[in-house]
Amino acid sequence: MKKQLLNALLFCIIPGLLPFSGEPHIAGKVQWILGGAVGMQSMDYFDTLLHGSPFIYLIIVLVKWGRTDFKLNA
Repeated sequence: MKKQLLNALLFCIIPGLLPFSGEPHIAGKVQWILGGAVGMQSMDYFDTLLHGSPFIYLIIVLVKWGRTDFKLNA
């Protein structure tokens, strides 16, 4: 399980936060969506999904890890 967590963290750091100079791409897309997504096209939503998928994977790994850890301690 620790290996999955490490992989998820690496996926979030490397491709999830590109480009490293300036604002990460995913942050700009999320702000755009929260601002009403005016002018967004299907390609922008797909790009958001691609850049956001490492974070979704991290959440899934953390939930599985929490459930496993909870069962062991109960």
